[in-house]
Amino acid sequence: MRECIVSTLLLLSCLSAPSQTVPEGWKVIKDRSAACQIGVPAEWVPFGENNGAAVLHDSGMAIAVVTSQPGQQFRTLSPGLVKTMGLAREKMFENSAKRIFYQDKSSRGPDDANAYSSSVPAKSGTCSCHIVILPSVPEEVVKKIALTLAPVGDPM
Repeated sequence: MRECIVSTLLLLSCLSAPSQTVPEGWKVIKDRSAACQIGVPAEWVPFGENNGAAVLHDSGMAIAVVTSQPGQQFRTLSPGLVKTMGLAREKMFENSAKRIFYQDKSSRGPDDANAYSSSVPAKSGTCSCHIVILPSVPEEVVKKIALTLAPVGDPM
């Protein structure tokens, strides 16, 4: 329990910052239409060609996918929608006009993945990413990836 609280506090302390630049040595992954992008650690590899995904070792260990939704207006999640989605307060890391970031699945064991979703506004729609990781991958990695989500052409 204590580890969960510390991890959540760590994530919350860094999420109020704007999108950060991709850390040195990280790779930039763009979605299929090259409208949105994320940064992933150097040891991650693209999953296929030009499909907006990267994996750590294999897709069973960790995968990050970036997508664009042209024409979809970015909106924060309403309290009713958060309740309908069953998101616990401590799993909603940010829900602002600049970014939505939450944990949508919690691991039930070492071989069961955690899943996170993030979205940011883009000039003509919304950029989103979904990250699925095993508990052995540090949660800090998820936070860093989510903070690099940005439309192509915006400073990362």
